[in-house]
This record gives sequence, C-alpha cells and structure tokens, in this order.
Amino acid sequence: MPRKPLGFDVVRELARALPDVEESFGRGVPALKVRGRLLTCPAINKSAEPDSLVVKIGFDQRAELIAEDPDVYYVTDHYVKYPSVLVRLSRIDRASLRGLLASAWKFVTQETETKKLRVRTRGAS
Repeated sequence: MPRKPLGFDVVRELARALPDVEESFGRGVPALKVRGRLLTCPAINKSAEPDSLVVKIGFDQRAELIAEDPDVYYVTDHYVKYPSVLVRLSRIDRASLRGLLASAWKFVTQETETKKLRVRTRGAS
C-alpha cells in the first residue's frame, strides 16, 4: 500500500525538534529558520514541482543527494546558484527527511558561524 505523502506539518515537527529553529513567514509561505537564517520552506518558484521543499544544503552534499536519489532530490535552473536542494515531499520518507533537516541545520549553523568569524576578523584589522 502506498504511503501518505509527507506535508509541511511533518517538516515543521521534525525541524522544530532541532535547536534554535523558529517559524516565520516569507512570500506568503511558512519558513523555518535557525537564528534568523533560512533552513527550509516550500519551494514557490514556478520552476519547482508542486509539493516540493527547498532545503539549505551545501553544493557538494546537494550533488551527492541528487546522484544518490534523483527521484527524491533535484534542482532547477532557478535554484542552481543557491546552496540548496529541492525535495519531492511525495517521495521522501520521514527518516530521510529528519536526516536531511539535521544536515541542513548543521550547514546553516556552520555558515552563520563562518560569517560571524569573517566579520570579527575584518573588524580586527
């Protein structure tokens, strides 16, 4: 029997279990952020397939995800220059989504720390 596709309510539940994740809204859709930085939100660009999620992730990991499971993970021309991957919610399972969100959380928090370090280093010169 086919399983029920995951919805944004499940995304919200899994992401909110991670430290410092808060919900906000942008461009008319819910967005989940870590310390004000985007973690994930529904993909609203017309190039994305319906019921897709955009998740912040490094370019290398995006390439690995797409190579590993192109039925679940993909990218369109609009998103290719951003460190993110598109996810077909109808094809991902809960455990994989949990792992992806944890990886995205790590990416966003490391990105934030790197930017803070750059600002402090520039200010010290």
